[in-house]
Amino acid sequence: MADASAVVVEEHLDVLTKTGEKTGVSKPRGAVHRDGDYHRAVHVWIFAESTQQLLLQKRADCKDSWPGQWDISSAGHISAGDSSLVSARRELQEELGISLPRDAFELIFVFLQECVINDGTFINNEFNDVYLVTTTDPIPLEAFTLQESEVSAVKYVSYEEYRSFLAKEDPEYVPYDVNGPYDQLFQIIRQRYNQDSKAQNITLQKQLQRYAPVTLNDELTGLSDADKEALSLIIKAAKVMDDIFYLQVWESNPALRDWLNSNADASELEKSKWKYYMINKGPWSCLDENQAFLTTKDSAVRLIPEATKSVSGWKGLEYKGAFPTLKPPGANFYPPDMDKMEFELWKNKLSQQEDATSFFTVIKRHSEGFSSSDHTISKTSHLADNGDLFTVPYSIEYKYFLTKAAELLRKAGDLASSPSLKRLLHSKADAFLSNNYYDSDIAWMELDSKLDVTIGPYETYEDSIFGYKATFEAFVGIRDDKATAQLKMFGENLQVLEQNLPMDNAYKSKDIHVAPIRVIRLLYNAGDVKGPQTVAFNLPNDERIVKDRGTSMVMLKNVSEAKFKHILRPIADACISEGQNKLVDFDSFFTHTICHECCHGIGPHTITLPDGKKSTVRKELQELHSALEEAKADIVGLWALKFLIRQGLLPKSLEESMYVSFLAGCFRSVRFGLEEAHGKGEAVQFNWMFEKGAFVLHPDETFSVDFTKVDDAVESLSCEILTIQAKGDKGAASLLLQNYCKLTPPLKLALQKLENIQVPVDIAPTFPLAAKILKQ
Repeated sequence: MADASAVVVEEHLDVLTKTGEKTGVSKPRGAVHRDGDYHRAVHVWIFAESTQQLLLQKRADCKDSWPGQWDISSAGHISAGDSSLVSARRELQEELGISLPRDAFELIFVFLQECVINDGTFINNEFNDVYLVTTTDPIPLEAFTLQESEVSAVKYVSYEEYRSFLAKEDPEYVPYDVNGPYDQLFQIIRQRYNQDSKAQNITLQKQLQRYAPVTLNDELTGLSDADKEALSLIIKAAKVMDDIFYLQVWESNPALRDWLNSNADASELEKSKWKYYMINKGPWSCLDENQAFLTTKDSAVRLIPEATKSVSGWKGLEYKGAFPTLKPPGANFYPPDMDKMEFELWKNKLSQQEDATSFFTVIKRHSEGFSSSDHTISKTSHLADNGDLFTVPYSIEYKYFLTKAAELLRKAGDLASSPSLKRLLHSKADAFLSNNYYDSDIAWMELDSKLDVTIGPYETYEDSIFGYKATFEAFVGIRDDKATAQLKMFGENLQVLEQNLPMDNAYKSKDIHVAPIRVIRLLYNAGDVKGPQTVAFNLPNDERIVKDRGTSMVMLKNVSEAKFKHILRPIADACISEGQNKLVDFDSFFTHTICHECCHGIGPHTITLPDGKKSTVRKELQELHSALEEAKADIVGLWALKFLIRQGLLPKSLEESMYVSFLAGCFRSVRFGLEEAHGKGEAVQFNWMFEKGAFVLHPDETFSVDFTKVDDAVESLSCEILTIQAKGDKGAASLLLQNYCKLTPPLKLALQKLENIQVPVDIAPTFPLAAKILKQ
């Protein structure tokens, strides 16, 4: 039995920096408000959709701030070591007796409140995570269980009426500046519910029109009957990568997908929502800086009868499954409220830091040790010695899906006629269950099969916090033997290119390996293939393999052909000057794509820092790595083409056409948006080249290449980026992106012209053969 005289320990709060990051210090709540320390709290608003009302609570008379005044539905501090979402759920349960799952809470904005009250004795410097819970109807007042020490009453008020109370500073209401940041609450609700369905559908149709529909199919010539049977199993395994990727993007993404699919035939608007969702594989538009094209208003309705006290004649609380307006920068790899400082403080305490930065782990919280369907919340009684965060390997996190995919790949491997394909499929099946991908990546590099398969966790673009975590993807195709043989020269000359790179010799590697290049015609892709479609990829990203064995490249020729026909050729007609327009051709476009992928394999990867410590470019540049690496591969790819022409390995006729095709390609890639790595990299290159006079804008609003200046501009940017990577200089990388990754007037002019004539931004492929197999 507990000692009745035990002293109640005062709540401790994490002390934050002025920018909201954790300092690693915690203090008692009273001391935090006495000293004016920055800290964090949660605001939870309950909004009833049918009546357009917000729920308000009346603060208890004993409260030390704003006693007896009407305030937020529920609010409270985030205790030291706790997470924002856990705190929001707990406050709602404690103050109002409402128990809801995580997907009921929509983080709509963060509000910094700085004020001094109680004659200067209470200083409130508080970052407030503002959540919105959307219910279909008002909750009956008798369903609430009020915490008497915190809340004396509750009521519903029209959101517009409540805003008017705040605007005129009604003394009965806790003050919030509705002419400042807090007006976002009212703007979000107003914008969400004032848009009519016809206008929303027109907007979605315009967004859909930016993708040219194309059908990608190919004959299965050269495949044995056993290989065709294996292909069916491989495509089914690839489809599983879709299921994992939806979950990696955002925790409730699979539920939103199923809801939209089930309602797709309800109206033209619902059909448009579903089509555009399938292109983006989430509610955020890839071509619009990840702006949400859906809202919680469009989401699934869920009933939880046990969320509150039961009330006679009332079926229970119905809410809308929420999703964040802003795409989570850490996707579903990290807790949504984790910041960099918290991660670094935790990582530095680990004996095995590689687990934290691994491609193949997710980061979770001990204090969120419940599933999204668990409606109970309890105060964390014990945290691990290393803090609240911990790692979970992919093999456990996605066990259900990976077990299914592994079984399919193992059966396909048993059927495959090619020994190298058999090895790849069996080793990848093992990797899915062991979380060790080294052997399967080696097997992928050594693949020599008519049936070409890439499947597993590879790219890290979704992790925009650090660029550590890999997403699952799959590409299945038929190898083009003739085109593959023609490209052997590129892979064989990587060491020569490395030794001649425009950077200090001290940074050059003497151990560049021949890069195998495979050209395929794509039959199916899945997983992380949302939005703009890739035309090639260079893998693996494992720095150990890159150092020991190099990389391998896969070119998707039919994807490149479709993009050239539907996008690049129309861009050239609109934006390239008449004298150079005809220089834009498919061979130049495809050859530069090849060289781009080759150049991912050269230049700095494993580096030595000034203090002598070994590291990698990826780890040092973190979230900036992807954009800079794409810019490097592009610009060094141009430099490499010119070098190979000078060596007599490529025809001189390519020289002018490659530069003009690259210029047209800049406009194509920048249209992907400056939130996307390729778009960022392309903007940097265009603006650098334009500044150096290599790209010229004419009075008729067309562009051309100045062939007398372009070589120097390409070499100077190549040197700049390579040197930043070699030094692991994140500050210099940030400055380069800050200065050049922007929509300058020339870029805006070109993009507006392309929008006016409705040139597609990218393609939306369909795969008839795969669709037939998946229906079986």
